[in-house]
Amino acid sequence: MTPRTLRLSDGAAVRVLAAGAGAPLLLIHGVGLRAEAWGPQIAALSRTHHVLAVDMPGHGQSDELRAPNGPTLTDYVGWAAQVVTALNLGTVSLAGHSMGALITLGLAVDHPQMVARAALLNGVFQRSPQARADVLARANDIAAGAVNINAPLTRWFTADQDALRAQVAGWLAAVSPQGYAAAYRAFASGDATYSTRIPHITCPLLAITGADDANSTPEMTCAMAALAPHGRAVVVPNQRHMVNLTAPETVSQAMAEWLCTQKAPSA
Repeated sequence: MTPRTLRLSDGAAVRVLAAGAGAPLLLIHGVGLRAEAWGPQIAALSRTHHVLAVDMPGHGQSDELRAPNGPTLTDYVGWAAQVVTALNLGTVSLAGHSMGALITLGLAVDHPQMVARAALLNGVFQRSPQARADVLARANDIAAGAVNINAPLTRWFTADQDALRAQVAGWLAAVSPQGYAAAYRAFASGDATYSTRIPHITCPLLAITGADDANSTPEMTCAMAALAPHGRAVVVPNQRHMVNLTAPETVSQAMAEWLCTQKAPSA
């Protein structure tokens, strides 16, 4: 993987990891993580594609997003559109994990000309009122400086996944508190922003989650895939929220098949 700094039209810096050659595939990680979270997919899919993984705003070495009242999901989607434009590679296949899945969904809706395919890994969709209240409470705690990285790690990993848990713990411990809080607030409030517009997405849409992911549930994943005209759902048995790391071969194979699908013609 080769790191470089991409400059957006507003001067903001975005760290990019790149590998391989071929049609472009852009990967966006989830809250608290960094581009390296896509390590297994970069290794597998760069054999056939030009794979680019980015640090989200305020994560890794990417600049934070600035907004008077804090950035919303649509601000992160606008950022992603700037990234695609600055890469100057034409239409891209786009995959996102968790918060990255919300950004991917938003870009496919707001800028369909930029997206050849969309993949949503462990995405959320129309949370229940109680689930939304729980996530908003966690967002408020993070904004107040009460960060407990053990809580998400316990939700994301099983007891036999200690090595992966430790790797992700290192990323969570290193993330900018401001960048983490801003992204988590947008994540907490953004699950319904684009949900009713999924039927308008005409490109191939892949939705993947773990069967035991309590927050990005199989029901959510199957509902999103069913709403998309060209949607497919994959539920990976015995896995939780970090399915691309805990079941890398299954996820990479599903993504490789998705990358072979053709974009549907415009209506």
